[in-house]
Amino acid sequence: MKTLLPALVTCLVLPALTSCGDKSNATQPQTAASTITSVASLCTPSTVATSATSQCTATVQGTGAFSSAVSWSVTSGGTINASGLFTAPTTAASVDIAATSAQDPTKSGSATITVQATPAPPPQIPASQHVILVMEENQSYSTIVGDTSVWPNFNNLIATGALPTNYYANSHPSIGNYFMLTTGQLLTTDDNSTTVWNVDNIARRMLSTGVSFRIYAEGITQGYTGGNTGLYLIRHNPFAMLSDIADNQQVANATIWPFSQFATDLANNALPAFSYIVPDVNDDAHNGTPQQADAWLEANVVTPLSANSAFQTGGDGLLVVDFDEAEDSDNTYGGGHVAPVLWGPIVQPGYTQTSTTVYQHQSMLRTMTEALGLPNPPAAAATAPNMTEFFVQK
Repeated sequence: MKTLLPALVTCLVLPALTSCGDKSNATQPQTAASTITSVASLCTPSTVATSATSQCTATVQGTGAFSSAVSWSVTSGGTINASGLFTAPTTAASVDIAATSAQDPTKSGSATITVQATPAPPPQIPASQHVILVMEENQSYSTIVGDTSVWPNFNNLIATGALPTNYYANSHPSIGNYFMLTTGQLLTTDDNSTTVWNVDNIARRMLSTGVSFRIYAEGITQGYTGGNTGLYLIRHNPFAMLSDIADNQQVANATIWPFSQFATDLANNALPAFSYIVPDVNDDAHNGTPQQADAWLEANVVTPLSANSAFQTGGDGLLVVDFDEAEDSDNTYGGGHVAPVLWGPIVQPGYTQTSTTVYQHQSMLRTMTEALGLPNPPAAAATAPNMTEFFVQK
């Protein structure tokens, strides 16, 4: 009893100085203050194309119960959302990205994203379901281009179409040039040859892929694959000497037509994807005058096509008027300097060749096969210079 009295007195006298065994008022330890020590940013990928995206992440380090929340900001273009997804601007730039600590705005981390301009797609030959090739005969570039007294309509076609100024035929005489335009090979230089050739050619490609085509020739009847008759020369119609047509009368009947059918098909909006027009020798400048050939082309081909929707704004028409060879005295690149013209809404209007590229008939064959969507142009056409410079690019 005596031993308890001093302790009791102490509790009574000094109640504020001691808990006297009650631990509820004991001093509790305080939680240490949290701090942010660093913020680092990483964006993947670090190089993007214009308008592309990159995902950015932030790594926040600190002490105590710190917050890892950040806010994102961007300078020099583009945008970034709250999740760190960056969307590049539409032009090339070097963009700085910053992640700033929400707890301590004095702490931030940056990353740089390089935005590269999206390369322009390579030029292409536009697709067309209305490709028309008309062949003229034996005229040199110098006798046509600019001579509006002899070729007024053709020169108007040049003014509204596209002119390759560095284009050369492949051989003398005619026949090899016609085969180059259809097979990518000369095959023969004998104008009297009627040999039927079993070689790769544009007709074979069209038949195998279901691309429609017709040959419209003056002076013959439907399905005719025979030799010269009247003003018609078979060497001006190489399709009649390709085995795919000449050895199959059913195919010949479906694809070889008198020229009068061209006007009918055009009026009925029933032109095939590819049309090959063969004027007779009086209308292609072979026997007749250049003025006669010019007038025939305008009246029978250009004017009717101008009224067709495929050859109006928004259409996909492509008219090619080509010459088989230059005058015999010009042997440059084999067949001399000639003046084809490309015309239609997919062609650059009023364009004159600016490149120094040498084009020949194999390039025209490549152009036609690519416009028709046919794979792997045959023979020399496969590696011939493309003629994309003459076309509108989208």
